Amino acid sequence: MGMLCHLLGILTGFVGPLIIWLIKKDTLPFVDDQGKEALNFQLTVLIGYIVAGATTFFCIGPFIGSAVWIVSLIFSIMGAMKANEGVAYRYPVAIRLIK
Repeated sequence: MGMLCHLLGILTGFVGPLIIWLIKKDTLPFVDDQGKEALNFQLTVLIGYIVAGATTFFCIGPFIGSAVWIVSLIFSIMGAMKANEGVAYRYPVAIRLIK
């Protein structure tokens, strides 16, 4: 389930990790930890997309959006691989909104 939190972040943004975290946070401590981590990262990615959208008027928005997408894809896959091994993964660039 921890791996699923990271992988659903690729497909659904913050909605997938939020649903998994809300369902399993009280029963599985590892999923609680990884769900919060994936959710925090996906909220950080959402902020990145908002910044990219706001800067499209300056012609750099598509570049920022592409960079955010690539970083999100790579870090989410890395998180899923670590969670599959049973290792708690910490994203290097995530704003910790949910503690």
